[in-house]
Amino acid sequence: MALKLMYITNKPDIALIAEKAGVDYIFIDMECIGKKQRQGGMDTVQCRHTIDDIKAIRSVIKKAHIMVRVNPIHEAGVYDGIHYNSSQEEIEQAIQAGADIIMLPYFKSVEEVSQMIDHIGGRAKAFPLLETPEAVEVIGDILNLPGIDQIHVGINDLSLGMNSGFMFGLLADGTVEKIADKCKEYHIPFGFGGIASLGKGMLPAEYIIGEHYRMGSEFAILSRSFCNCRRMTDLSEIENIFTKGIQQIRTLEAELSDRKAAGDETYFQENRKELARRVELIQGQMKVRMEQ
Repeated sequence: MALKLMYITNKPDIALIAEKAGVDYIFIDMECIGKKQRQGGMDTVQCRHTIDDIKAIRSVIKKAHIMVRVNPIHEAGVYDGIHYNSSQEEIEQAIQAGADIIMLPYFKSVEEVSQMIDHIGGRAKAFPLLETPEAVEVIGDILNLPGIDQIHVGINDLSLGMNSGFMFGLLADGTVEKIADKCKEYHIPFGFGGIASLGKGMLPAEYIIGEHYRMGSEFAILSRSFCNCRRMTDLSEIENIFTKGIQQIRTLEAELSDRKAAGDETYFQENRKELARRVELIQGQMKVRMEQ
């Protein structure tokens, strides 16, 4: 089974290109509360997408699903100088605007996930984003809640919370696999992290995709480095990147699927070892730069 691919954009023309190329989830990112503080100094983007963005994407998308990452559970009030509606109102507006899937970020308790499920009320899929050490501690209780459709491991914020120097360190040290095993125990589909184009990124995507297949993951986000539309204006160039990039991913997936079906565990174990070796090298380089 091919990975379900997600791409973050609020631009209808980019969403159409992504959908045509085979992206499964168009990802609207409304999360702002607390994000700047915890990711300060990192090369991350706060999208500040809106309810109107959901409506705009809904009006053009034909087959891809629309996934909306809302803010962490909160009451109505002023955060970072901006007024926000409560989580209940925010989720309600997202669903009314056309969201098929609601993603809840940065939760720390079972109660927060339960509130999300209650607010959704079965009208959209519930997709918790597991990215805090506190949530990992109660993962079994979270997965046991009725109403969770799938779960994603956010290794960027989780690596910050666990003081890991490099987000894919959580892949190399077995943290993600422990969470994956728990998800499989409760029969909840799961995914983790983001992937760039094959052969690119600090850790080439082919090693990460190999780990998706070894662990039985079903979801992956196409990262900003896959196609950084903020720095590009030529739609034909963007379309070419999406078409070629996703074709390459799907070709690799077909090979991995055949190996999985044939029971070629040696290949997947060697891929895991090579990923761990490369992660260790990257972590060493990062440590040297910090000491300089």
